[in-house]
Amino acid sequence: MRSGKTPTCYVVGDVHGHRKELVEALRDKGLLDDADNWAGGEARLWFVGDFVDRGPDGVGVIELVMRLAEQAAEAGGEVDTLLGNHEILLLGMNRFGDTEVPSDFGPRSFARSWAMNGGLVSDQEALTAEHIEWLIERPMIALLDDHLLMHSDTTEYLTWGSTVEEINAAVREVLHGDDIVEWWECWRRMTTRFAFRGPHGEDEAGELLEQLGGTQIVHGHSVIADQLGILPAQVDEPFLYAGGKALGVDGGVFVGGPCLVVPLPWEPINPA
Repeated sequence: MRSGKTPTCYVVGDVHGHRKELVEALRDKGLLDDADNWAGGEARLWFVGDFVDRGPDGVGVIELVMRLAEQAAEAGGEVDTLLGNHEILLLGMNRFGDTEVPSDFGPRSFARSWAMNGGLVSDQEALTAEHIEWLIERPMIALLDDHLLMHSDTTEYLTWGSTVEEINAAVREVLHGDDIVEWWECWRRMTTRFAFRGPHGEDEAGELLEQLGGTQIVHGHSVIADQLGILPAQVDEPFLYAGGKALGVDGGVFVGGPCLVVPLPWEPINPA
């Protein structure tokens, strides 16, 4: 599934509360030891977001990643994460609950959307001020060498700025504030998808890369099985598409697919 020397960069798809599956996948790549401690040395490991909802232990996943980030830094490596739409939903539920969001399109609230999208009471009960403080400082988008990491396969990120730095700063400002409409727009924009599919998908991906940097977009959010029209259990590798300009890494662990830990750069065994 990869060529050349042993990679030192990895990206992890959506986990959705499946801590056990994540631990097993990280151990399989030699990044975690039997005590769930960092074993990756100077490797760089990034998550694309969506730690919570739809699975049994979202906050447990957050705590694991927070601890690995500290351990990796001490070893000369790096562990970090982007914010996914479900982190925005988790935080919005915590901050605003069932407060109605002003809208011309009917009743809306974070509590309603959280419940409809697999929110777990156990995650909300386990969420601490430390978790919240850590999460709201995570970036929305990042460059890992020549890979543009983003959670959602959307161009909506550009509504917050024209550079990686501008986008991250703008969203961070929203999450430090109490404007429920701006919070809701953050959640809504992050739920959009499929910008890099179809006849214009490669062009859309290329334009985004030209704007923000990198030569390949790496994203989660859209389950690979849905993209390919196959069963989740049939997924065994990331989804390379848009003329090689996009790489989907959401294996759909919450519907029976794999928790993907993808080495970068990545190349399929049998390129199309």
